[in-house]
Amino acid sequence: MRVISLNLNGIRSASSKGLLPWVEALQADCMGVQELKAQAQDLSPELSVLDGMNGYFHFAQKKGYSGVGLYTRHTPTKVITGLGLPEFDDEGRYVEVRHDTPERRLSIIS
Repeated sequence: MRVISLNLNGIRSASSKGLLPWVEALQADCMGVQELKAQAQDLSPELSVLDGMNGYFHFAQKKGYSGVGLYTRHTPTKVITGLGLPEFDDEGRYVEVRHDTPERRLSIIS
């Protein structure tokens, strides 16, 4: 499994500077991104899915500020955004994708 992390300093800016071909060349299974500096309505369909990886995001409330995302080729069983702490959640600092369930973990052990 190939996992990468990238500080975008603005997802739209990064896309204008070659983000899409770069991501395609890496062939990652999962990619974490920081500093989206965008809102949900700002993301084009091309930025919502990169190289076949669906994106899941936690946007900052303040426009043009912060925000994180995870892209993954695998459908998560659960997506969690936020920590439940307004000082961090307002800034879009946390997104988690889960790819298992308690039942699946138990069946692997059995």
